Amino acid sequence: MDSATPAPLSNASLTVDVAVVGGGPAGALAAIVVADAGFKVALVAPDRGRDPRTSALFMPSIELLEEHGVWSDLVEDAAPLHTIRIIDQTGHLPRAPEVAFDAQEIGPHPFGYNITNDALNAALSARLAALGVPRVDALADHIAGTDGPVVTITAGAHTVEAGLVVAADGAESFVREAAGLSVRRWAYRQSAFVTTLSHERPHGGVSVEFHTPAGPFTLVPLKGERSSLVWVARPEEAERWAAMDPGPLAREIEKRCHAFLGHMAIDGPRGVIPMAGHVAPRMGAGRVVLVSEAGHRFPPIGAQGLNLGFRDIATLQTLLRHARPDRDLAGIPERYHIRRRTDVSLRTASVDVLNRSLLTGAFVPSTARAVALSAARGIPPLRRAMMRFGLGA
Repeated sequence: MDSATPAPLSNASLTVDVAVVGGGPAGALAAIVVADAGFKVALVAPDRGRDPRTSALFMPSIELLEEHGVWSDLVEDAAPLHTIRIIDQTGHLPRAPEVAFDAQEIGPHPFGYNITNDALNAALSARLAALGVPRVDALADHIAGTDGPVVTITAGAHTVEAGLVVAADGAESFVREAAGLSVRRWAYRQSAFVTTLSHERPHGGVSVEFHTPAGPFTLVPLKGERSSLVWVARPEEAERWAAMDPGPLAREIEKRCHAFLGHMAIDGPRGVIPMAGHVAPRMGAGRVVLVSEAGHRFPPIGAQGLNLGFRDIATLQTLLRHARPDRDLAGIPERYHIRRRTDVSLRTASVDVLNRSLLTGAFVPSTARAVALSAARGIPPLRRAMMRFGLGA
């Protein structure tokens, strides 16, 4: 076994303060945060294997990783994001102007860094192992007692008892359903085609988001002369690109972005992700809190998704630190819900409105988007405020 991998649980049963269910970046970081807050924690999740996606993490997320000893293992593989360009290619009238958001306007640091998920997962796994966090390498298949005082989680042959459960098990969260927490769902006639590209010209730390009638076409810098692509389009188009030969696909991508990075080549696996959204009216109840996609999901616009999930975890950290003297976990879900509901609702609504404004040629939403971007371009204080809002600062 790799020494950087948390040891699978050998005992059939375990009693902890907090159980985290879900093994993606949000679940792994949540388990690290709980352990560093002084609580006994177990991670319940099977190994996820390779993940071809990338994550653009803003500075508040980077600072959280740094605080918990994870960032030092990532910095050499991360690409800084200095500038974000938005270019209107919707064809809607009025046409929005091109806007460039430059991180230097609001401080000395980049907006954040783009990182491969494989590198992120490996660094988180190494930190979990260093902390000695036990891992149940199985899916949770039964949960009882979510109204407390003790929640019992069955995962394969293992049983974990905890006073608090962190649901980080994704959009179709088993924990959320077991706790009786609902979500409001909606769907878009869109899918995101994702892949990685190498290219002839340096990106200079500039992320470029083309707004098209089918959704955003976004190139985000990676280490070296490489970029990750998130191309949101009609589902049938995304499937067609996923099946296309590498050469013709690269030429099509060059055409769509006007070859501003020169000659391109496909440099990684491809994936197609159907676009949908949901939000939980309650982010916590009983003995359960929802983090990341267990509580909210929306299209990949402006890199808001995982960063919002990391802010969930930062809030949980604050509450756990306050609870540490008497280790009282009973009130955390309600306090967590109160603290997270506004941020989650606002981000979800903002991304939804922007995405729908791209999909319609109707005058009012198109004009509103054009006016907002025109104002951002022409009014520096407003532009800086928008940047801080985007970062969650």
